[in-house]
Amino acid sequence: MKYAPRKVYIKESGGYVELSYTDFCRRRQADKGYMDKLFIPVQGCLLEVVREQYADFYRDRERWRYLQKLDARNSLLSLDGFTDSEGNPLDFIADEAADIAETVVNAVMVDRLKAALPLLSDSEQELIQAIFFDGLSEREVGARLGILSLFSWE
Repeated sequence: MKYAPRKVYIKESGGYVELSYTDFCRRRQADKGYMDKLFIPVQGCLLEVVREQYADFYRDRERWRYLQKLDARNSLLSLDGFTDSEGNPLDFIADEAADIAETVVNAVMVDRLKAALPLLSDSEQELIQAIFFDGLSEREVGARLGILSLFSWE
């Protein structure tokens, strides 16, 4: 079945007249002057417009289609697609993989640790450097320094 708008709005006597689509089709059959009228779709209805408005509408529509094709070709992701279960757009997108509070606490602790390092002996500084900054485990540090763990089963 072909698209049938709910209503058609036609300019008559300086204003718009609302017609059902069936009435519009009847008028168009009876009066061939209706074939020259230009319409744009607006919220499921057809609205009669002047040639300039018609051209602007369809130029914008073609531009939108062109941009959509570019987005698809370049795998761009539109934020328009992010909506909640009711179809309302989301205000933000949370990165659940990153814990902001933990990141801030770690940054503060690292700053405090760096400030305290000069107060330690050279061997203590080496130990802190290996564990906290180089990311080595205690077992790896012990192996590097030649210290065996008391709980080592090896």
